[in-house]
Amino acid sequence: MIPANLLKFYINGQWVDPLSKNRMGVENPATEEIVAEVAMGSAEDADRAILAARAAFDGWTYTPVKDRIALMKRVLEVYNDRYEDFAQAMSVEMGAPITWARGAQAWAGQVHMEATIKAAEEMVWEYNRGTTRIIYEGIGVCSLITPWNWPMNQIACKVAPALIAGCTMVLKPSEIAPLSGTLFAQVCHDAGVPAGVFNLVNGAGPEVGARMSTHPEVDMVSFTGSTRAGTQIAAVAAATAKRVAQEMGGKSPNIILPSANIAEAVAAGVTAVMSNTGQSCDAPTRMLVHRSQQAEALAAAKAAAEAIVIGDPRDAATTMGPLVSKMQFDKVQKLIQAGIDEGATLVTGGVGRPVGVNRGWFVRPTVFGDVVNSMTISKEEIFGPVLAIQPYDSIEDAIAQANDTIYGLAAFISGPVDEAIPVARRLRAGTVNLNYPDWDTAAPFGGYKQSGNGREYADWGIHDFCEVKGIVGYGA
Repeated sequence: MIPANLLKFYINGQWVDPLSKNRMGVENPATEEIVAEVAMGSAEDADRAILAARAAFDGWTYTPVKDRIALMKRVLEVYNDRYEDFAQAMSVEMGAPITWARGAQAWAGQVHMEATIKAAEEMVWEYNRGTTRIIYEGIGVCSLITPWNWPMNQIACKVAPALIAGCTMVLKPSEIAPLSGTLFAQVCHDAGVPAGVFNLVNGAGPEVGARMSTHPEVDMVSFTGSTRAGTQIAAVAAATAKRVAQEMGGKSPNIILPSANIAEAVAAGVTAVMSNTGQSCDAPTRMLVHRSQQAEALAAAKAAAEAIVIGDPRDAATTMGPLVSKMQFDKVQKLIQAGIDEGATLVTGGVGRPVGVNRGWFVRPTVFGDVVNSMTISKEEIFGPVLAIQPYDSIEDAIAQANDTIYGLAAFISGPVDEAIPVARRLRAGTVNLNYPDWDTAAPFGGYKQSGNGREYADWGIHDFCEVKGIVGYGA
């Protein structure tokens, strides 16, 4: 589904022509065909959107909270009306299998808006502490920079709390996957979001993203993407003391306790890595198993990986699509080769496309065994369907290996809950998942260390977009 207005930007309540004449092709990664063109903005385009957001701020932030929540409910209603359009758009721009696009990608936008609305209705926005009135209010104009791997998940996680908090905003979706973001801008327009409250400018990070991070009228930058880009944004934003929320890279460990059902835990871990073609920042890509159980784990992982159905994303039977681009394909191929060269045991998969596939950025689901923390495939975020299985000799050893990373976004543990909880408390990660639980959209999501700062989802996201004001003497 190719939305209209890809060659325009949404600024101050209208679809406007860009000041820049630059364009970029939008590729369907399953076919390598250019399916559309998107306008690529300039710093001047970003300026227009930021100034529109600034002009709209006072009128919006002093709108009663109940009215801001009511508008977000209207956005959700219109989104739901266009649900299939979003699924189709993300299937095209990402190559996501249509069942995954419907059941995960489009669904993520829906449930995050629902969770944020519920949290806002339950949140205490003002209260007295002695004679001081504590008030939560919107921080100001926000730059929202979102990635291509979970387009609507990240747009909803930022727009919904910012809108309800009373912020105005400029969204820059990834230029690699701009279809869903453009469609979301139309949803906001159709839902009646006031002019200037929500704005969208497409473009590249060095031009549009950089301006959105440095403009003096921007109060906060909320970024999801690579650690490299996130740290650059934080550095340039520091000059104007902006708040910067970053959700960046990950290399999540998955500790399989000796008392776990090895076959079941490993198979579920493989599924968690391979879903979304491995393109999830919190994917459990480092599986730690007791050395005495490694052979059993490798056999279970091999069977699970080889059961994945690779094919046309339009086919409901397909369970794994392509990587998003040639750049990503080349990166993953290089890292798979590094695993082979550095002596890891290749259990299944490897370099090259799957057998019988001659176009599209499809890769082979790959599992390595006998991995150690010094190997590249254990240290670097691959962002592809590649699992590294590492043996450990004791729980202390497993915890040490799990924490031996620059990242700290998520961690996973399989085994009896009473055994897993003490381990979970010692893992340096923002989210620890026990036995592959259902996705909790009210849980805080964000990372330790170089995985970022701040927390998203529900009330955690709302608080990130709020300032806290104390009116002292209020009750005197």
